[in-house]
Amino acid sequence: MTELKKLMLQKPHLTLAVAESMTCGRVQAKIGEISGASEFFLGGMTAYTLAVKVDQLGVNRAAAKKVNCVSGEIAEQMARGACDLFGATVGIATTGYAEPSSDENIPVPFAWWAVAIRRAPRKFEHRRGRIECPAASRVEAQTIVAEAVIAELVMWLREVRG
Repeated sequence: MTELKKLMLQKPHLTLAVAESMTCGRVQAKIGEISGASEFFLGGMTAYTLAVKVDQLGVNRAAAKKVNCVSGEIAEQMARGACDLFGATVGIATTGYAEPSSDENIPVPFAWWAVAIRRAPRKFEHRRGRIECPAASRVEAQTIVAEAVIAELVMWLREVRG
């Protein structure tokens, strides 16, 4: 985790914001474990409902409603929304199902994650992916996804910052 801090604080200094749904604050907690996180971490939010994702993060209501707020595109919109909400240069987001849902025909826990890096005021680069967590409990799935999105952010920052 100290590598994340080092990569964020290289010149030019980057700032980070988080938008979570499926991970319910675990990404923010992991970042908060880093000594000196306040040097780059601006904040985050847990957005469980469609209304909060739309009103606070700028997620497209129609697109989110079609997929019950769970898709790669929605994760990207949440990551961009976190950047906008907190004024950050980097945003990360998670959305998914922490446990199976017969109502939604979801057999195993899974999540979409996204990382957005602001390149200009309204221009972002994105990475996103999907993680399945078969046989994981709710908390295990949330933890797996939280750790994975942070690892993806570190990998991308290594590539772009060296």
